Amino acid sequence: MTDTEGMADRNALAEFLRTRRNRLRPSDVGLPDGINRRAPGLRRQEVAQLAGISVDYYIRMEQARGAKPSRQVLAALARALMLTVDEREYLFRLGDENPPTVAGPNRTVPQSVRIILDTLGSPAYVVDASYEILAWNRSAVPFVGDLDAHPDHERNMVRWMFLLPADHPNWSDEAIERFARSTIADLRAAYARYPGNPDLARLVTELLGTAPRFAEMWNSHDVEVRRGHHKRIDHPQLGLLDFECEVLHIADTDQRMIVYCATPGTHTAAVFRTLTTESGRPR
Repeated sequence: MTDTEGMADRNALAEFLRTRRNRLRPSDVGLPDGINRRAPGLRRQEVAQLAGISVDYYIRMEQARGAKPSRQVLAALARALMLTVDEREYLFRLGDENPPTVAGPNRTVPQSVRIILDTLGSPAYVVDASYEILAWNRSAVPFVGDLDAHPDHERNMVRWMFLLPADHPNWSDEAIERFARSTIADLRAAYARYPGNPDLARLVTELLGTAPRFAEMWNSHDVEVRRGHHKRIDHPQLGLLDFECEVLHIADTDQRMIVYCATPGTHTAAVFRTLTTESGRPR
């Protein structure tokens, strides 16, 4: 990196810190608002105190002077300024550091997402990056089962899929085979995003030892992010169903909402409408 590039980064870092500091009120970080503030936002001294660094050091950063901040300082500033995940990553990039890795898949479903599940007229459920089903509506029960009857650790779609017997009829379906390969490629991408996560490591280790088909797909090292696909299934109670399986990525959580979308006026659309009417409010 040249001196010019370094100065440009320090200027951008200084501007970013100033804007993040000015958007916060003292009450946002547990400090009294006071009555003698002539400008909005936190004072530099307050940010330095919250981050556990010297005031002079922080002032030099906002003035685009001084040495390159360490990872520890950047992490402390991210906490002090209450940065979002995206803002924290941006701060680390400005500081010429790789952003810290996230410990593991987020399993807290936002309330707004639960409201969307409540109001959908189609089967839908939410999974995390390891394919644990976290939330679902009642019209999804005929497809994913009565998950209330199972503990959380038994709600993993990958485990269900690959613990089927090798001679199960599903494995003769080319669409299911493609879906399985795509799922494993997506799981491998998550495995790289969360290095050392014990839950993901446990799942992969278990299936490598118990499911030869999983091992074969895993060892192909394919990587991709989950996208939508077409599904045609012969449901034992609902009959032949034809629909799009759309995958909606939920911001800031690495979760996905899987929604079954049927063409209006079709038999499948009528079935989904009946399921929604009869099922009542979702789980």
